[in-house]
Amino acid sequence: MLTCLAIDDEPMALDVLRDYARMTPHLQLINTFDDGLKALAYLQTNKFDLLFLDINMPDLSGIQILKALRHPPMVIFTTAYSEYAVKSYELDAVDYLLKPIEFDRFLKAVNKAIELVQAKGPVSLPAAPAPAKEFLFLKSGHQMVKVLLGDILYIESDKNYSTFVLPHQKILSLMPLTEVQALLPAGQFFRIHKSYIVGLQHLQVIERHQVMVHGYSLPVGKVYGEAFFRLLNQGV
Repeated sequence: MLTCLAIDDEPMALDVLRDYARMTPHLQLINTFDDGLKALAYLQTNKFDLLFLDINMPDLSGIQILKALRHPPMVIFTTAYSEYAVKSYELDAVDYLLKPIEFDRFLKAVNKAIELVQAKGPVSLPAAPAPAKEFLFLKSGHQMVKVLLGDILYIESDKNYSTFVLPHQKILSLMPLTEVQALLPAGQFFRIHKSYIVGLQHLQVIERHQVMVHGYSLPVGKVYGEAFFRLLNQGV
């Protein structure tokens, strides 16, 4: 299992990397940062295998971060600017991903990293999976409410809150959508928009820019759409 970290000043870019990591075997995303200075402090005291690193960031660029590390991990650069490609290879990067990042290109880069590790020794396979999670306890007001995962139609972001929409009720929880996403099993839920996560089993109608879930029409965001439709084409 490769452990990895992602640094990017664009929240939506981090969301895409989170989704791609969840869909990729033998890859565990352990943390993300949208601030280069905070990320550097973490990098200097924590160990992991692979770093997804945006190049063009305010305050501290990805290249500056990498040069500041005494023992840098393997790095895959991510950027919207193709002119950085040569520089990334001069810094011995595993690969260079141009935004918007396609999932198959992401997989190719991760496989390069795995091959580098295997050249030194085999990548350890994950242990036998734990029993599938069937429910969550959500903090709602002064209560902890038990919610069956199979009952969740979709989850909607409301600033620092998230609304869990069930067939016969809605539950408002003091938890941002990014934290909610980390708790959900990837095979059952998918983030289709910066404000929405859907229960895949409840999808009724799928169009290019929206889906129907139990009679609700939800938008499919441009940033998330590619990974979402690729997942559907894989038969999930």
